[in-house]
Amino acid sequence: MAEQTILIAEDDADIRDGVRILLAGEGYRILEAENGPKALKLFSSEVDLVILDVMMPGMSGLRVCEELRKISTVPILFLTAKSQESDKLLGLTAGGDDYLAKPFSFAELSARVKALLRRYCVYQGKAKPGAAPAAKRLCAHGVQLELDCNRVWVDGREVNLTETEYKILRLLMQNPQRIFPVQTLYELVWNEPYYYVSNGTVMVHIRNLRTKIEEDPQSPRRICTVWGKGYHFTNGGEDDHE
Repeated sequence: MAEQTILIAEDDADIRDGVRILLAGEGYRILEAENGPKALKLFSSEVDLVILDVMMPGMSGLRVCEELRKISTVPILFLTAKSQESDKLLGLTAGGDDYLAKPFSFAELSARVKALLRRYCVYQGKAKPGAAPAAKRLCAHGVQLELDCNRVWVDGREVNLTETEYKILRLLMQNPQRIFPVQTLYELVWNEPYYYVSNGTVMVHIRNLRTKIEEDPQSPRRICTVWGKGYHFTNGGEDDHE
């Protein structure tokens, strides 16, 4: 896998150095900027993730984010000393993907970085600015799924899915035959870092989803399990099932 590049824009040199040392030690290529204009100058299509301090002097991280969103869908993680809900909403409204309040642990930063990069690798190239709109319905193996609302039909019969069940099914159907490990599935659907206890959460939702879309949930032919690897959407076959 090619080395992933992270751009850090932070005016506090101590924080910037700490983040650089941590992420470089995990194998990432790091670009550094002490202000917004330099961050925009350093940014290119090679950057896989941007870490932005919100309160930089001159040009704020929010403004940098707005400029980046005009040209890229790169994931953006905000760092800020503010932790109120209104400040978080400002960052997400500007186009940010995640938010980490200072002071933060390097373990939490690392987990969020990995989650954002994993999601970006799955969807990279599918949501570029100016791209033509995709089809509004997915159809496969008797399942029809509307992409712009939570509506699903199985063999012509509409089924009621929860929001989470819908997200899981949509992800699997958008990537047919791709095997999603539990960790990847959890981070993409729940949009938060994965921990071992998350396994049970994923399994319960998969089980509930199967009861709604499978003829025989005990022998699923749509959402199948590849033991030791994860889940994928198929029409059945040689896989071992739960």
